[in-house]
Amino acid sequence: MSGQPEIIATALDHARQGWEMAKGWLLSPAAWSQFALLVLAYLAARVASRKLAPTITRLMTPPERRANILDRARSFALLFLPLLLPVLAYAFTALGEQVTRSLFGSGAVIAFGKRVFLFLAARLLVREVLRDKFLNLLGKYVILPIAALYALGLLDDAIAWLDATRVSMGNISFSALAIMRGLVAGGFLFWLGRWSNDQSAQYISKQEELRPATRELAAKAAEIVIFGAVFLLLMNIMGISLTSLAVLGGAVGVGLGFGLQKIASNFISGVILLLEGQATVGDYVELDGGEMGKIVKMGARATVLETFDGRWIVVPNEDFITTRVVNYSDSGSANRYEAPFSVSYDTDINIVPPLIEAAVARLDFVLDEPEKPDCELRGFGDSGVEFAVEFWVNGLDDGKNKFTPQVLFAIWNALKEAGIEIPYPQRVVEIKGGLPS
Repeated sequence: MSGQPEIIATALDHARQGWEMAKGWLLSPAAWSQFALLVLAYLAARVASRKLAPTITRLMTPPERRANILDRARSFALLFLPLLLPVLAYAFTALGEQVTRSLFGSGAVIAFGKRVFLFLAARLLVREVLRDKFLNLLGKYVILPIAALYALGLLDDAIAWLDATRVSMGNISFSALAIMRGLVAGGFLFWLGRWSNDQSAQYISKQEELRPATRELAAKAAEIVIFGAVFLLLMNIMGISLTSLAVLGGAVGVGLGFGLQKIASNFISGVILLLEGQATVGDYVELDGGEMGKIVKMGARATVLETFDGRWIVVPNEDFITTRVVNYSDSGSANRYEAPFSVSYDTDINIVPPLIEAAVARLDFVLDEPEKPDCELRGFGDSGVEFAVEFWVNGLDDGKNKFTPQVLFAIWNALKEAGIEIPYPQRVVEIKGGLPS
């Protein structure tokens, strides 16, 4: 062996030392006792999990047709039931490690087994529990590698190496550990913020006693608070002092004064709209610019209108504050429309109003309040006497295609039954001098 290269000789020396250490472990009572306790802890955990799993399932399964917050918490906790076996094995192995260290002064074997059980728990967590795509991705590429390094006893060395590796960006340098911690913590915190925002929005939307505008404002306020807290917590985790953001805040202020003033104006206008409640989701509005539609969404920057033909119009919130807005529905109030018609000059016009008012009042969608149908004489036209009947309905006449056609049918039928002629344009042509021969 004396003629071998130095690297091979060193490797063989390490291998010989490892073999001597392994023989010492295999022949020592401490090693065998640790192996025995490891197997015993696993068997005890298996028996305990079989006994406890049915009881835990029965206690944590919520009753049917109940959906309060406690029942949802019980259902969520039940998702972690597959982790019962490795967690119990980890706990029992930890007890065995305390016994071996107190008796023999060593516990390396059983400590390694304990870390392996923790790795198996992390693996089951990723495979069986984390159904969300982002959390599953985080588990595969973050939780499992960390658990594997911990099981092999290399986690502290890996952390030290990442902390010593510096990444420079101009005059600023970060450790690789800080960057990885920021990415992982940021991704998880913003996922948690999005989930919390969805849950709070669903809860607020179910509060029927609140006005729609109040619910929208509460949802927006909750969103700002949640993501503001997430941002501050992320800054704390990354070790960035908030005082260092003063320069950034000044730059943002200058940007708001110049390029972002419209965005700021629309945001403030949206808050005013939600506070005043003069236009809210579900209202049918018309703006000075001619935009008409039903409000389907009110955002921080703009409001979305849906027209009767299914098109969406995005209107800046500022337009609702600085221009005239006609609100036709005001959260479901009645609206008045009119249907014009004319009759022949040979008609006794005194019988027309009561005849038409009775015919229109018989329609099931026409309201008696705030006013019954009212037929009015409007003028004397070129071809006939002009009338119009005004009527109230609960809803919107979508471009005079929903209620007005049925009212016109009722007018036509009523006039025909009464023998009243509906005129059409007629012209009298006089030829001076007579017809040519």
